[in-house]
Amino acid sequence: MDAIQALSQIEEQREFEFTADDFTYIQEFMLRETGISLSERKTSMVYGRLARRLRRTGITNFRDYFARVNSDMDERIAFVNALTTNKTQFFREKHHFDFLTNTMVPEWQSQKKRRIRIWSAGCSTGEEPYTIASTLAASGLLTPSYDCKILATDLDTQVLEVGRNGTYGIEASKAIPAAMLHHGFIRGKGKKQELLKVKPSVQQAITFKQLNLTAAWPHKGPLDAIFCRNVMIYFEKDMQQQLIYRFWEKLGSGGILFIGHSESIGQMGSQFENLGQTMFRKP
Repeated sequence: MDAIQALSQIEEQREFEFTADDFTYIQEFMLRETGISLSERKTSMVYGRLARRLRRTGITNFRDYFARVNSDMDERIAFVNALTTNKTQFFREKHHFDFLTNTMVPEWQSQKKRRIRIWSAGCSTGEEPYTIASTLAASGLLTPSYDCKILATDLDTQVLEVGRNGTYGIEASKAIPAAMLHHGFIRGKGKKQELLKVKPSVQQAITFKQLNLTAAWPHKGPLDAIFCRNVMIYFEKDMQQQLIYRFWEKLGSGGILFIGHSESIGQMGSQFENLGQTMFRKP
């Protein structure tokens, strides 16, 4: 289905005129500024999310809204935030964290490794980095004997604020194993009993930063693990390969790259040891 067909399907429901040229402009903007590739299948989603921005700003057509995006940095950020997909949960693809607990932590302990550096790239609202941190806490690594730091980055500034706050609905606890729940979280009391709060000791291990993966990466390596899961699917193939090469550069010897279940490392496969279940070790 092309953009024109997709647009015709939502024409009756449109509050604002939205042309194929408008969608092409958005596609080109997002690809140029963020590296994210929006297919025509996303036409309805794009319209729906940006229509909310038009209502909020009081602008009545997309041409004027694009002018605002180009002249107002705050609206430019809101535009990108609106089009960023942020689906996540605690202990998503749990086998990755089982590997962290059962293989990586014992290896670090046997090597008497004290400095641990992990990057959660595309961290969304924080569930992934807090899953990593609570796993390390349950393994005894978030103590003064270790220097563990987790960098959590995302393009979307709004989801980063949720992550920094570290407060979630109590239903999120259903996905968290008992040991990690005990070491990483506190249940609210009284009026806050339906909330789950990350423990300060776990929060302190994480730094949240806004980062466009296609731009320069200011942080230094070597890293012991990189989690970039279900993020690269939004980029074109060439950009995916560029990112994997850059991840490889940042990883130290023995470092692990974790990617999403529907992703692959393509031509970079010869540079990694394939551990199975979308886990790859840099020799």
